[in-house]
Amino acid sequence: MLQTARMRTRLERSYRFEAAHFLPKVPAGHKCARMHGHSYQIEIVIEGEIDRERGWVVDFADLDEHAGPLVKQLDHQVLNEIEGLANPTSELLAVWWWSRLQPGLPGLCEVVVSETQTSRCVYRGG
Repeated sequence: MLQTARMRTRLERSYRFEAAHFLPKVPAGHKCARMHGHSYQIEIVIEGEIDRERGWVVDFADLDEHAGPLVKQLDHQVLNEIEGLANPTSELLAVWWWSRLQPGLPGLCEVVVSETQTSRCVYRGG
């Protein structure tokens, strides 16, 4: 094992799901007011010290235990029908994920929600 004073790292894991939504609070005529769907990608980011005994910050399987049920809850659903997502913008979806992950994932530092390959929101808690 490396003998350094500190070994802080950043761990990232991605999840995907398909879902429909509409944005009820946009101006009349806005394209997002109509029902449409996305192939969402969620990235969970953990930062912390490497455990000297195990050699990792957290087991990827532990991330899956926390994120997997959320993916199942959202996959192939209308996000507006999910409690807490009546206005499912990327920003509010990122906060929704954070609020469900943070209590069980020490070191959570970011949740990234991508609606498309070029459009994403990064939430760092708050």
